[in-house]
Order: sequence, then structure tokens, then C-alpha cells
Amino acid sequence: MARITRYSKFEGELDQLDSGELMQMIQEALLGQGMNDPYDPDPDARPSMDDLFDAILEALAERGMIPEEQLMEAMQADDVRETALGQQIQRLMDKLQQDGFIRKEFDEDGEGGGHGNPGDATFQLTDKSIDFLGYKSLRDLMGGLGRSSAGAHDTREYASGTEMSGELKNYEFGDTLNLDTTATLSNVIHKGFDQLEESDLVIRQAEYNSSAATVVLLDCSHSMILYGEDRFTPAKQVALALAHLIRTQYPGDTVKFVLFHDSAEEVPLGKLAQAQIGPYHTNTAGGLRLAQQLLKRENKDMKQIVMITDGKPSALTLPDGRIYKNAYGLDPYVLGATLREVANCRRSGIQVNTFMLARDPDLVGFVRRVSEMTRGKAYFTTPQNIGQYVLQDFMTNKTKLVN
Repeated sequence: MARITRYSKFEGELDQLDSGELMQMIQEALLGQGMNDPYDPDPDARPSMDDLFDAILEALAERGMIPEEQLMEAMQADDVRETALGQQIQRLMDKLQQDGFIRKEFDEDGEGGGHGNPGDATFQLTDKSIDFLGYKSLRDLMGGLGRSSAGAHDTREYASGTEMSGELKNYEFGDTLNLDTTATLSNVIHKGFDQLEESDLVIRQAEYNSSAATVVLLDCSHSMILYGEDRFTPAKQVALALAHLIRTQYPGDTVKFVLFHDSAEEVPLGKLAQAQIGPYHTNTAGGLRLAQQLLKRENKDMKQIVMITDGKPSALTLPDGRIYKNAYGLDPYVLGATLREVANCRRSGIQVNTFMLARDPDLVGFVRRVSEMTRGKAYFTTPQNIGQYVLQDFMTNKTKLVN
């Protein structure tokens, strides 16, 4: 049985709960698949304000933060929203909006579902919320790696640039003039500034920072939430953590996200957290093709695809746009088209690192073949440890690149 911490200081004072603490409490609900039927997933499903109310209520109850009298009143009420507890939760929801963590949205009728019930209104996570969830996910995953923070990568290569943190050297034609005033003055002060020569100039070298372009390829086919295990939510948490790491520690890098299922599409970071499972099949070739298109636009030292999946390729986009599907085994037609996209990655210098959440023998063979073709790596992981593998691999690649 999970240990429950009772937050006694909040008893009767839920209105004083900080929005950041509340976001942390409902993080899994915000990223999860609670609104989706695993047997009939709807990729267009969006959480409603009622879903948010239920998530907050469950989080408070699990942590023993609801005073006994309010809990009893809520349990006996026909509608918990009309109780004192329900009104407090509504105020917490309002605070999340006021503090910029969520944005309430209505349809053209002015109400959420067109039925006159404000609780049916949907909500979107804001940029502030995405940043918070990314930071929280990264902190948790880095804690699992045994380190409290991730610093920028170092290199033995130097270039005269704008970040003056390297060694001193005499100026040479073509160098950026990051002039070190103290060293230059010491060279000319004894002979006068009118005698200044190019050889007297001293610059401070800037450390060379490598750059990488990454596309995170996320499988959102049906199997990612079947068999009693939600694999998609941990995958999204990893993607958010990686985005936060790159944005804060490696500002010269880029990261984009592609979802693949029956087909494939790019999803912006702001919409990734609320992405849902579906449709059903696994169009790995379509995902690799779109990832290559995105990477071709980038001028970076390293280009890589981080693919997180749990299934064999089972779908293919035909030249006329129709989707060919075969969920039984490795269809030679689908497999051949997928490996052709892998070969295209190799020719373009794109490394494919695959993080596999299943161990089916045919699947293991396919993943190893992909890794060999692109000189990438294959990791057979679980939803519990995939984040540590992804972050370790990313930072190891960065270190190898700059060295």
C-alpha cells in the first residue's frame, strides 16, 4: 500500500495552497490518459474542467488534505460541487487560471460542450505550465541519475566567438575581436598607444559549443495504453524533460516532436502534454520520413532521431495517401518500406537511437537492425526507467560530439 502523507497545515485552508504545489500534485493526471477509453482511443479528446475538478479532488483525497467534516459532507452530497469542498476546489481551479497555468476554452456557443454546462468547457496548458512540467520531470529524472543538475557540455576545441571563457591568444586575422583589455594594455603601455601594432592585440578565446538537432519520435498507437500499462504518459514526461534540458542547458540545440500511429504528424511542444493515444497502428516509416524532413532544415553538427516505441511497424502510407495496415507480425511490405527510410537516415548522417518498451523477439531483431544501419543504439527499457536512459544517452552523445 502506498504511503500517504497528511498535509495537516492545509486542513481547512485549502484556499492557501500554492498553484505550483497543486500543479505538482496533479501532474500525472494532466499528462495521463484518464480521459481516453483504452479500447476506443480518441486522439482528439481534450480534458474538460470537470476532469480537472476530479483530478484535484482525487489528489487532495490521496494526500489526506481534506478535513473530515468536509469529506463527510462531500460523500453524502448529491453533487460534490455544491459543497464547501467543491467550492474550495473551484477556487483552486480559478487560481490556476489567474496564475497562468491553464487557459479555459469554450466552443462557439460560449459553453464547453454546447450543453450549457460550464464544467464541460475544455482547458489548455499554457507555456508556463509546460515549462513547469518539463522542469519537474527533468528534476525527477536527474535525481534518478544521481545528479542534481545538468551543466553545459565542455570541449577541448576553441573558437573565437562571443562567449569569452577560454584561454588568451594573440590576435590573428579572421578572429572575432573578443579583446582582452588587460593583456593588450600591458603590451602597449610602455611604448604608447600611437605605436600599437596588430601583434599587441590579445583576445580571449570562446569555448566552442557543439550543436545538435533532435527529433523525438513518439509512438502513440493503440498498444501504448493496452495490457494494463500506460506507456505513453512516461514517454511524454521524458519528451518534456528533454525539451527543458535542451532549452535551458543547450540553447544552440533544437528539438522537435513527431507522433506516429496510422500516419504521423509534428506536434508543437505546447500541445505535447495533452496529446492522446490513437489511431491504432504503428506507421514507423511515416514517422521516420517526417523526422528526416524536419532535420533537413537544420544546420547542426549532429542530427539524431530519438524513437520511443513498443510495437512492430504495422502500417504504411501508400503513394496515393491511403494507409496500408497489417497488425499481424512483421509484414514484409511494411518492413521493407520502413528499412528503406532507415537507410535514408543513414545516407543523411542521421543517427536513430531506439528506446523499446517491449521485448518481443521479432521486435528485438527489427530494432537491432535499425541500430546497426544508422550506427545508433537500441535500449530495451520499461516505462519506469526510460527517462534515465534517454537523458543519459543524449548527454553522452553530446560529450562524444564535442570531444
